[in-house]
Amino acid sequence: MSARYTIVIGTKNWSSWSLRPYLALRATGAPFEEIVLRLRRPDTSAQIRQYSSAGKVPVLKIVEHGHTATVWESLAICETLAERHKDAGLWPDDAEQRARARSISSEMHSGFPALRAKLPMDFVRKHPTPELDEETSTQIARIVAAWTKQLSRNPGDGYLFGRFSIADCMYAPVVSRFLTYGIELPPALTAYCARMMALPAMQDWARAAQAEVDAGLA
Repeated sequence: MSARYTIVIGTKNWSSWSLRPYLALRATGAPFEEIVLRLRRPDTSAQIRQYSSAGKVPVLKIVEHGHTATVWESLAICETLAERHKDAGLWPDDAEQRARARSISSEMHSGFPALRAKLPMDFVRKHPTPELDEETSTQIARIVAAWTKQLSRNPGDGYLFGRFSIADCMYAPVVSRFLTYGIELPPALTAYCARMMALPAMQDWARAAQAEVDAGLA
């Protein structure tokens, strides 16, 4: 009997951390159930703690051989899926490329606080471009440089490491932020953003996020 997955995520229009492992899980092709918890509500924390004592989304539940394993935190979930679904190729095959993909994924995971604060994820809405302070501009420039370098090194299917990988999952919320706030990008990166947004998983996420907005839930 194959494992059964349940992913616990937050409001799709807002939860950047939930989007990342959702994309990785979709890339494996494995069936899964999802539980969406509404963020920014008085009972949000209590709701989340029903699924993880860490008190944050996302959470992945894996039921296998009568046992339930709980994995929390976006990058840990992505790593677990890559380990369990090697055929999905969620990390590059080459060891040096794999190390680089892990590096820029971890950089996204732990960095860019000014960008996160100035350009919060609002997946399906469009906002005027805000006035950017020096720190935010520097962080955007870092992402632009990293994307440009990776896309030129690894043309492949047009993703950061040739084929779609966890690195693309980790930067997917940044793609949405750049579009939401009209951040000007070089043509190659505009094309990359369009490619990411065209992914069926991103399209499905967008439809769900729009439904939340339409229902007044986000």
